[in-house]
Amino acid sequence: MAVEMGRERFEELVGEALDEVPGELLALMSNVVILVEDDPPPGENLLGLYEGHALTDRGWDYAGVLPDRILIYRNPILRICDTDDDVVDEVAVTVVHEIAHHFGIDDERLHELGWG
Repeated sequence: MAVEMGRERFEELVGEALDEVPGELLALMSNVVILVEDDPPPGENLLGLYEGHALTDRGWDYAGVLPDRILIYRNPILRICDTDDDVVDEVAVTVVHEIAHHFGIDDERLHELGWG
């Protein structure tokens, strides 16, 4: 059964998940914004999405671009969770997963590391 949770509380959980990321890593994040959206694009089955140019792909010509975006999708996460504690855990995993993409870590490596 899906968990019901308002957007404000969900955004707080995203903030709390970010608070758990080591400061040294957050300091290395560059030109990226983290946003909460209710749903992914139609037809997409996603909990989160990284849109942009990973730090490992940025070269000398990387300039004057809009910030990368990390999107955390509220409704899909709430649908797969049974309790508020499950939501806390899933938000944390999703945030870490998308931040890893910003650092150039792909899904295969994340799975090897036990993150999804």
